[in-house]
Amino acid sequence: MYIPLKLPPGIYRNGTEYQSAGRWFDANLVRWYENTLRPMGGWRKRSSTQVSGMCRGFLNWRDNSATRWTGLGTHSKLYAMSESGTIKEITPTSFTAGIADAIVKTGYGYSDYGKFSYGVARPDLGSITPATTWSMDTWGEYLIACSNADGKLYEWQLGFTTPTLAAVITNAPTSNKAVLVTAERIMFALGAGGNPRKVQWCDQENNTVWTPAADNQAGDYELATPGTLIAGKRVKGINLLFTDVDVHTAQYVGAPFVYGFEKAGSGCGLISAQSVAAIDTAAIWMSKAGFWIYDGYVKPLPSDVSDYVFGNINFNQASKVYAVHNSKYGEIWWYYPSSGSNENDSYVTFNYRENHWNIGSLARTAGTDAGVFTNPMAVSTDGYVYEHEVGFAYDSASVYAESGPVQLGNGDNIMSVRQVVPDEQTLGEAVVSFKTRNYPTGTQSTFGPYTAANPTDVRFAARQVNVKVTGAVLADWRIGVMRLDAIPSGKR
Repeated sequence: MYIPLKLPPGIYRNGTEYQSAGRWFDANLVRWYENTLRPMGGWRKRSSTQVSGMCRGFLNWRDNSATRWTGLGTHSKLYAMSESGTIKEITPTSFTAGIADAIVKTGYGYSDYGKFSYGVARPDLGSITPATTWSMDTWGEYLIACSNADGKLYEWQLGFTTPTLAAVITNAPTSNKAVLVTAERIMFALGAGGNPRKVQWCDQENNTVWTPAADNQAGDYELATPGTLIAGKRVKGINLLFTDVDVHTAQYVGAPFVYGFEKAGSGCGLISAQSVAAIDTAAIWMSKAGFWIYDGYVKPLPSDVSDYVFGNINFNQASKVYAVHNSKYGEIWWYYPSSGSNENDSYVTFNYRENHWNIGSLARTAGTDAGVFTNPMAVSTDGYVYEHEVGFAYDSASVYAESGPVQLGNGDNIMSVRQVVPDEQTLGEAVVSFKTRNYPTGTQSTFGPYTAANPTDVRFAARQVNVKVTGAVLADWRIGVMRLDAIPSGKR
């Protein structure tokens, strides 16, 4: 009898491996798009040189002469990259460098020896100073940038042959956490003046006027929140202001109040300043314990991989989480540090068009959607800018998808598998292997990999089998619905 492996798209990784029966369980550098398993696009270097420091701020834009630019902020420098990939430093003279890694004050030496019982979780008496990130926006054709460690608002007024440096915006507040330019051409300073709840804004069309007066629209407002403002995003018709605890909206109402503020959600604050992505009419983000979406209302976003992700993340370095929108495929990517790493080495994605999730490994500290460029870009941990979704080269990384258990009926019968009938666009571009068990926690045996043929001869018997598809060539392969030729062979 033929068993079709008609598995729904996306990864399911909540709970145990056996709970992912009939689903995909693990993957790397593949995606499901239009109901077909395929490899993700590869990457190639875009920049000719590296940036110094760990990049955690990234923005692409086009100036008034249609020239394309990229802004990059590291913990120690600010850069501009031309559309040819040439990088120039534009660090302001008054800039104070931040830190590449979060400083955790809950480890060895933060309290007296023997104060707490061995094996018992210590109380939350310490704190974490987050890794330095940048928020970036544009003011017309100029770059606006703010480092959460430095706190000043900077403006770069272009110039590349003889690079001009970014400079402090006149009269702007200092000790800020982030910056946002609204659709009304008003600049928001978040956490203004060192007040973690304060939003301060400049006059419309004039970012050097920050003192309110009868003849301007400058102003400020202090949110009713226990949290600290760390990010802002424009969503169609409204501005979202994020703290580490909750989310607020700011809507333009005109004089005399200029903006009206409302709390949109509680207990859903950001896990990091860069963990939110805007997609025109909505925003999607990662919090400390789940995923959330704003589409007019703040709602939890159910995830098929949340148990895996939040069990795998290094929370001490969670301030490095970076969200990137890949609009071509309708995906939100979050790069994050796994539990065994201090730097981003993993990713989780959500396909909001087809409503499924994915996971994998990739070391990227920051990135941005295609936008004015043809393809998305991201920065590696060694400081190079890469163009993504280009070709199918992956620096020798393995490209694969592995299913959860497949079984006959309720799994009480051992199935003897004799052949697999592949379903590939071009036969031989992927290989298949199998992992078998008789019980969910039993000893596992591996068979293969097998090069696909019509059909492919295999020989194994077990109550449950996981199927793994691995790309064999650097090409745009497709996998549809494979079938296993299997017969029942008793209950033991």
